[in-house]
Amino acid sequence: MSVTIIGPGAEAHLSWDGITAALAAGHALPRAEIADTLLYRGADRLLNRAAWIKGLGLLVKSATVFPGNAGLGLPTINGAVTLYDDATGRLAALVDFHLVTKWKTAGDSLLAARRLARPDSRNILIVGAGNVARSMIAAYGTAFPGAHFSVWTRSRTGAEALAATVPGVAVADDLQAAVGQADIICTATMSTQPVVLGEWLRPGQHLDLIGAYAPGMREVDDTAMSRARVFVDARATTIHHIGELIDPIRSGAITEADVIADFYDLASGTFARQSDDEITIAKNGGGAHLDLMTADYIARMWGQRAGA
Repeated sequence: MSVTIIGPGAEAHLSWDGITAALAAGHALPRAEIADTLLYRGADRLLNRAAWIKGLGLLVKSATVFPGNAGLGLPTINGAVTLYDDATGRLAALVDFHLVTKWKTAGDSLLAARRLARPDSRNILIVGAGNVARSMIAAYGTAFPGAHFSVWTRSRTGAEALAATVPGVAVADDLQAAVGQADIICTATMSTQPVVLGEWLRPGQHLDLIGAYAPGMREVDDTAMSRARVFVDARATTIHHIGELIDPIRSGAITEADVIADFYDLASGTFARQSDDEITIAKNGGGAHLDLMTADYIARMWGQRAGA
């Protein structure tokens, strides 16, 4: 049996247009079956995410999170992605874990922004300065040509480091002022408390919320959620799993019915902006089905490369 091994070099064959098209096409297929398992040993954890989409394939993505690795000079997050053939169940490919995560995460929010942000959006604020922030600058740049980017972090040093390596990115000192000037606001933090407040928002803005992934995490407050039309990538991985939705539903700021659509509603046209003045929020919760769509896209592009 021949198994394809796909490493970071495959990135040269990928495009942001391609990944958003792949994600949209994946959601036109039968709804995915997904399951997660999480094991703990003190602060260390092992997360296994699995998905099966009829007509596309099967995937298992395993991630280890070992915070103590930082003190050893090693990455704190490691993992592997295994892709299986839908017809036979045979192992089809081993795909680089970090490559799948990068393109899934940024592609997810880019797909949302293309449906929800105003096409004339030009001022984009990134809250956070990690790897996701870098990916989102590249992704947004393809959908909003001529956009101006600014970045804000609690530690100005982090924002300055990103701006020094990404041409054209400015450092924002005043978060409230930067939010007020932005057309698109992207949050990519590890915050457990709201960073962006709803009272700062103005009509016509779009927010992509990426960072929060657990019940105790949030990046915007109840006011922001109640002022906006709220969308998610997947109801199954967000509404009862992430503080961004759990908390405002519990407080009564919004209800589950206020989550207007997820990516499985793309074909119906409900995952869309209705007016220039409305505020839209898209919560990126992830899920193994998105990893599967992404890994399949990467494998196809790797297979189509010149000389393959």
